[in-house]
Amino acid sequence: MADLNLQEIHDTLVSVAHEAGRMMLAANPTDLATDTKLNSADIVTETDKAVEALVSTRLSAAYPSFAFMGEETYKPGTAIADTPTFIVDPIDGTTNFVHGFPHACISLGLAVARIPAVGVVYNPWLDTLYSAVRGRGAYLTQGAVWGVDGGRGRRSRLPVAQRPAPLAGLDTSLLAVEVGSSRDGVNYELKTEVFKKLAASKESGGAMVHSLRSLGSAALNLCAVAAGQLDLYWEGGCWAWDVCAGWAILSEAGGIMVGGNPGDWEPEIDSRKYLAVRGAPSGQKEIVEEFWKVIGEGRMEYES
Repeated sequence: MADLNLQEIHDTLVSVAHEAGRMMLAANPTDLATDTKLNSADIVTETDKAVEALVSTRLSAAYPSFAFMGEETYKPGTAIADTPTFIVDPIDGTTNFVHGFPHACISLGLAVARIPAVGVVYNPWLDTLYSAVRGRGAYLTQGAVWGVDGGRGRRSRLPVAQRPAPLAGLDTSLLAVEVGSSRDGVNYELKTEVFKKLAASKESGGAMVHSLRSLGSAALNLCAVAAGQLDLYWEGGCWAWDVCAGWAILSEAGGIMVGGNPGDWEPEIDSRKYLAVRGAPSGQKEIVEEFWKVIGEGRMEYES
């Protein structure tokens, strides 16, 4: 990684994200041709495919020796190698996009030796850009395209709070979860059971969390955890392109990523089961273990 100019790569990804954002904003979701993959809740649009083609073209021209993995061109069984690899979701939050709900983004990550090294996540509808370079911190830039502060945007280091509060426990936490597109089977049953336990009162055996949130985008959920706006995010069933960029941002903001199943303190980038925890002066390990106890003996099962 030492011979890679990660800052230059970051700047290229920001430029590509802004260009892709213009394409996303120009699309009218009500007029788009849509298709489905797994089922009727697993949607892909012509804009997803067009944005990925744009990103692939730009990045392959700038970095021809790097590998590329994108959601819309992924071939089952393709493995992420140690070589520098761009891992891309052209529109994370496609369901939101189709419905005109302004919480979708482009997620551009670079992994080196299978470790997230650079991340750029951009929501063009709100002109919010989250970014990070390994070893250089994570940042939120708001309003650059809208011309705020002369086009530089309002830039804040993450987490947003200068002195993040300790993590005191699940009963004082705001969590992100997602139902996902698979709505039956072992994984669905486990997820919904855990959701119920997290929300239930302590008198009924629950964790009594402050509440559960679903932004509809894994990348935006991770960025909200990195910003300290959410305390945890539990996920199963998403892919490396959903988490690579957000993981880089989370790590640089002092957060940690562990496994979505109990006992996995060092998940692989393509493990498909994750638990993200915000940065805090204390309590990260303890809240992970508390969350894993809520899961109990159940285990999510997803093929990589």
